[in-house]
Amino acid sequence: MRFEDLEVWKRSCRLSVEIYKGLYGCKDYGFKDQITRSSLSVPSNIAEEFERNSDKDSVKFFYYAKGSRGELRTQIYIGMEIGYIAKDTGFAWKNEAEQLSKMLAALIKSRTT
Repeated sequence: MRFEDLEVWKRSCRLSVEIYKGLYGCKDYGFKDQITRSSLSVPSNIAEEFERNSDKDSVKFFYYAKGSRGELRTQIYIGMEIGYIAKDTGFAWKNEAEQLSKMLAALIKSRTT
């Protein structure tokens, strides 16, 4: 199996693209950099785990990805509160991030049992 075949990787990539496009015009470069980096971290860490193919590192990168999902949800909440992200867009992104966290938890469980 390739990481490109994983639904969680595909959906993480799509969410990252949506966030990059949605914040294209944001002039707060610190905020934009942080939220886009956390969104980009998830598919990147999934890919890195697959490419390493090491028992020692087996799920470490999935845990990194899951942590980045929590970071992203926090940044989405803050972005909505300060008016950088429209509420409907933010809730859609937040809900997708929550679903991805659940998918990552299931993937971690499957690798550790």
